[in-house]
Order: sequence, then C-alpha cells, then structure tokens
Amino acid sequence: MKPFLCLLLPLLLYLQLASWALASNCPNDCSCSSPKSIFCYTRQATTMPSDVPASTKKLYVFKNGIETIEQEDFTGMESLEMLDLSQNKLKELPDRVFAPLSSLRNIDLSSNQITHISQESFAGLELLERLYLHTNAIKSIHPAAFDGLEQLLELKLYRNELTTVPALKMPHLLLLDLRFNKIPSPGPTDLQTPKLESLKLGGLGLSTLNQELLGSFNNLHELDISNNQLKVFPRVLWKAKGLVRLSLASNPVGPLKWEHFENLNELQELDISNLSLQSLPDNMTLLFPHMKKLTVAENPFNCLCTLAWFPNWLRNKQILLGRTEETRCHFPPRNAGKVLGRLGHHDFGCPARTTVSPAKTTTTLAPPLITTLHSTTHAIPPFKPSDEPSSETDSHPLPPVPASPSSSTDSDLNINCPSSICVNGGTCWLDHQGYFGCICPHGASGKYCENKEVLALPENVSTATVSGMSEIFATKVTSSSILLDLYRYIERRPYIRGVKLTYKNLSGSDKRPMQLNIPPFYAEYTMRGLLPNSTYFICASPLDEPSDVDSVCTEAQTLNQQYTSAHVEEPQLTTMLVPSLAILLLLVLVAVAVGVAWYMYRKKRTQLHLYCDPSQLELEGVKAGMDSGALPQKQPDIMSSQSAVQKDYLDYEMPLIQDCCSANNMNTVKPS
Repeated sequence: MKPFLCLLLPLLLYLQLASWALASNCPNDCSCSSPKSIFCYTRQATTMPSDVPASTKKLYVFKNGIETIEQEDFTGMESLEMLDLSQNKLKELPDRVFAPLSSLRNIDLSSNQITHISQESFAGLELLERLYLHTNAIKSIHPAAFDGLEQLLELKLYRNELTTVPALKMPHLLLLDLRFNKIPSPGPTDLQTPKLESLKLGGLGLSTLNQELLGSFNNLHELDISNNQLKVFPRVLWKAKGLVRLSLASNPVGPLKWEHFENLNELQELDISNLSLQSLPDNMTLLFPHMKKLTVAENPFNCLCTLAWFPNWLRNKQILLGRTEETRCHFPPRNAGKVLGRLGHHDFGCPARTTVSPAKTTTTLAPPLITTLHSTTHAIPPFKPSDEPSSETDSHPLPPVPASPSSSTDSDLNINCPSSICVNGGTCWLDHQGYFGCICPHGASGKYCENKEVLALPENVSTATVSGMSEIFATKVTSSSILLDLYRYIERRPYIRGVKLTYKNLSGSDKRPMQLNIPPFYAEYTMRGLLPNSTYFICASPLDEPSDVDSVCTEAQTLNQQYTSAHVEEPQLTTMLVPSLAILLLLVLVAVAVGVAWYMYRKKRTQLHLYCDPSQLELEGVKAGMDSGALPQKQPDIMSSQSAVQKDYLDYEMPLIQDCCSANNMNTVKPS
C-alpha cells in the first residue's frame, strides 16, 4: 500500500500544479477546460479577451456582446485553428483583421449584424476550411471576397439579405447553403465548384431550376429546394441517380408522379411535406429500398385501407418518420387528428385477414399494436406492453386473439412486432397473447433495453442512433407551465451554443409554432403562459440550425385548471387543519385535566360527607352572613330541624367535625 501511495502522491501533485498553471494562463472571465481550448461565453464584454496564450488552438468567444474587432486582438495567436465569434454584435469586418491567424481552419461569424463583406475581410486565411456567415444582415459581398479561400470545404450564407452571389471559384467546396435569401437561381458560371456534394437553395422563391447548373455537378448527394414556387417536378431530377438526400417540401407542385422517382433509388432521406398528398403508393417499398428517413408532415392523409401498409413498412424497415407529431390523418372522421405512424392495421378499416389451409379456412384478427405514447423523438418510441390502447389512438380497440398454428406465420409476427420497440440492440418478441417484450444484449437492461452501462456516445454516432432514448422530457406540469429536463440533450452536445425550443399547441385552433432560445447551461427550463388542458408538442434542436437538424421532441399535456386549483388548495387546507387539531387536542387535554381535578375534588368531598355534611355547615351558619339578607325568614325553621337530625350522631361525629370544620361552626354545634 505504501509504494502505491508513494507513486500516487507525486502524480496528484503534478496534476494540481498543472491545473494551477492552466488557471493562471486563462484569460479573465473565461474557462480553460484544456490547455489548448478556451471558452469565453456570456462574458458581457464589448471587446475581445486579452492575454490569450499563444498555444491556444480553439477559442470560443460567442454571446459576449462584442461590437468591434481589430487585427491587434489576434496578434500572437498563430496556432489558433478554431475561432467562434457567433452571437455577438459585430457590424463590420475590417480589412485583413484575421491576417495574424495563419493557421485558422474554422471560423464562425453567425448571428451577428454584419452587413457587408469586403475584398480583404478574409485575407491571409489560405488554410480556411469552414466559413459560417449565416443569420446576419449581409446585403452585399465583394466579387473577390472569397478568391483566396481555395481550401474552403463549407460555406454557409443562409438567412441573410443577399440579392446576388459572387462567382465562387472553389475547387474543394463540398457544402454551399444559400437558403432564405432573395437571390435568383445561380447559373453554372456562378458556381465553379466541381466537387460540390450538398447544395441548399430552399426559401429563395425559385419558380424554375437551372438544369445546366445541376447537370454540372457529378458528385451531388444532397439537394434542398424546399419552400420555393416550383409548380412541376424538376425534369433535371429525373436522372439524378446520385442523390442521397432530397427535400421538395412546401412547393405547389401538385400531384406527384411517382414514376419520376424511378431513377432516385439511392435516396436515403426524402422530405415531401406540405404537398397536399392524400395517400402514398405501396410501391414506395420498391422505389426506395435504401430509405432511412422519410418526412411527410402537413399532408391531409386519407387513412383508409389503401394506406394500411405504411406504418408496418416504417417499423419493419426501421425507417425514421420525420416530424412524427405533424404527420396526422385528415379522413375518415374516426381517424381524424391521429398520428399516422402509430395506427395499427385494424385502424384503417381493412377487412379481417383470411388464411386458406388444406384442412380448413380460418379468419384471424391481428393483435392490436400498443400505441399509447406520451413522449416521442425522431424514431418510433418504445411501446409499453402493459398499456391498453387509449381513446386518442384507437376508439374501438380489438382484444388480442392468439393466432392458431394453421393461421399464423412468421411474417405475421414480423408485421406485428415492430423492430423499433427495443433500443441499444435489443430484440423484440411477441408472446401468445399479442404483447411485446425485449431481449436485451450484454451491457443493456430495462424493459426496452433503455439502460446502458456507458451513456457517453462517440462523436461519429448520428442522432438517429440514440433517438429511441428520451433526451428531453417534462418533469413537472401545471395548468399553465411545463418544466423541461434538458440535461441529457445538452450533455450529449457539449459544444452547442444554445438550445432552440420549438413548441405548438396541438389541441387548439392556432397551431403555429413558437420558438425560444435557451442558453447551453440551462439543464432545466420552465415554459410559462400555456393554455390549460392542452397538448403541446415540444422539440429541441441546436441554436442557429434548422429545426429539423438534430431535433429531439416530446409531448406533454397541461393540467385542467380546476384540477390544479384543487391541488393548490390542498396544502392550505392541511396548513389550517394541523393548528386547529393541535388546539382542539390541547383543549381536550385541559378539559380532561379539569375533569380529573374536579373528580378528585368531589371524591374527597364525598369522603368528607360521612363526617362533615355540607348541608350542616350551611345550616349551622357558615354562609349565614352571606345569605342572611336573602333568606332571613327561613333561618329559625332550618335551625330547629337541624338540631333534631344531629342528636343521634353527636357522640361519635364531634371529633371529626372539629377536624374539618371551622371554629365558628363548632360554637353552634353543641349538645342540647
């Protein structure tokens, strides 16, 4: 033990000295988690922090209120590779202001107030790979502003006020985001980016797409043309075989012709929300064999038997249904308002399944899926075997009927046992009564394998992998507020600059989403001003990113106002009852004590009656002085009768009477 302590003590001393040295080199009002990373968030300062060590590689100075920056602020930071200046109040970028940062590879200037990018704004940044300028007020960019950035991989300019985009000559650019500006469709001469993989043109108001532009990209994997004015399906997409992600949401394209998707069989993510779709063809299972995420929200679906295949397809293929809570049925009235992905086969009004065997023909009803949910993420959450179908999801539940060997096959079990019920690699099983369970692998436990020994996730794991685990949930609900627990969501994303909460009321007529921005150190947040007895759909996503990026959602219902008032008054009633009961108990004790005392007193007086009758004392004149004025005429009669009563006891009672009576009485009580 002693040799171990001898080795441990120097190590602890070394770590302590290292932490002291790190703290001494850390700028004021900043946090130095490692020797080469400095976090200066919410510093409430208008200038850059000073005395930054020369060895710093990552400097996060977001949400500080910085209004101006100068070249001298970055002198001596030749080793800096990451600079985050987002969520400040910068209005301009002086020429060559970042020139001292010769090793800089990533810079984030989003969520500021920048209005113009000059020719020399990014001079000297030959190694820059990522430039984020989104969510500013940029109106103009010099045509040569990006000429020296030949190593750039990502350029984000969305949510600005641009009307034109300069010609981009970037041979290595992979991602270009121009969404929500006022620019027309760029041409092939505007984007000289032969290696481009992701192009986002949503929200530009486009009525047509430049076919020559899109045809020039041989490596395009992601295309976002949502929220535009496209009235027909772009012909250039008919042969875009390499697309992996495609968003057509919120375009007036009219009825989709699914034959246009025949060459898009490599798609893994498709967003066709808000296209007035009433149904989906069952040949989607063949059109998209590699589908992983499908978003069909805000469409008026007719949830009839022709659509009964859809929920089972999602479960069997483990396809993530984006914006699940906004994907609801419109018709028939029995299913109106219900979440499409949670309906069972019998909810669509399909006839009972009939299986023909050589011996006989039998009819078997499929066991109902247990779909009562109160929390949801991108993936279909675990089902509870002990729950019954609620009135919200199934107004006419069917009792589970065990399938006979002659009328049940393995495929039936696969249909009724969704693979997404178990998380962390668990295997779903279906018992003979139609209820679900999970067989957990090594290292996982719980009813749905939701508990895992190691909660930390590697950096390369996508959000869809952990979507089955609840990352946000309501811990306390009243009639007008919901307390959200965001600890797990923030813990798994330590470098986000904040959390954007998007919520809307599913119970009222106004279903417009509302947004709140939460600092990254708020593990709990209370949403106030909500309506009572209403169901709210709440989503959390990283700040300054679209709501559908890395989004996790849950659902909570506020309490009824009468129910809440009853619970509020209960503590007051208890507070009043406790003192009242204490006072009552004290009064009872006092009454008992007085009763006991009176009883003892009367008992003692009763014992004295044998020797000293109270009537005798009163008759012999003890109270004669007090009552002489009230009864003067009765005194002679009483006296005469008393002398007769005392004759027989006079010889024996005289000594006792002398012990208990006064001397005055003894003078009157004498033998005649």
